[in-house]
Amino acid sequence: MRLYIVRHGETLWNTQGRMQGKADIELNENGIRLAKVSAEGMQDISFDLAFTSPLKRARDTARLILGKRDVALIEDERIEEITFGEWEGLSCKKDNYQIPSDQFPKFFTSPFEYEPPEKGETILQLIERTGGFYRDLITEPSYRDMTILIAAHGCSSRALLYNIAPSGDDFWRGNVPPNCGVTIVEVKDKKADILELDKVYYGKEDLIDYYRG
Repeated sequence: MRLYIVRHGETLWNTQGRMQGKADIELNENGIRLAKVSAEGMQDISFDLAFTSPLKRARDTARLILGKRDVALIEDERIEEITFGEWEGLSCKKDNYQIPSDQFPKFFTSPFEYEPPEKGETILQLIERTGGFYRDLITEPSYRDMTILIAAHGCSSRALLYNIAPSGDDFWRGNVPPNCGVTIVEVKDKKADILELDKVYYGKEDLIDYYRG
């Protein structure tokens, strides 16, 4: 089994540094462009199956990458983004910080110590949620030799990857994955190897971290 785990393309809220969580925000024009460029870079990959978060930004990214391929696209809520509860829509940019907690930066610097607001999720809860998805994936006999696209989000894709290859305290593996960044994983006999981390098919000028930059 080979997995291509992609973060969705850019959204308006990304550019504003707003916490999206489960808010159903669409791709902006640049996000569509990045997804199309990524689709061109992945056009020779023969996907057998695709999974996506039900949120528009992930689902539309998956559809753009798949293009005209006759491939089933299955929605799964377990790979939706982490829930930020009442903080969704608020900016965490340094020049427009709106989150009513000075502890929020731990989400990026010490994610396992991050404390969400009411109705929000912890990193461990997200790891557990995405872990159920991963276990079902690798124990399904019919998927064993498939090439599978998985369209998710910045935090949920890292949580999924944590189930695939635990990385201790380094949940983010150095950075939040870039928009349309692709991590390629090979799974054999339920053992996984990360072949590439955060591969992008566009130029370095489009690599922007709106949340911490």
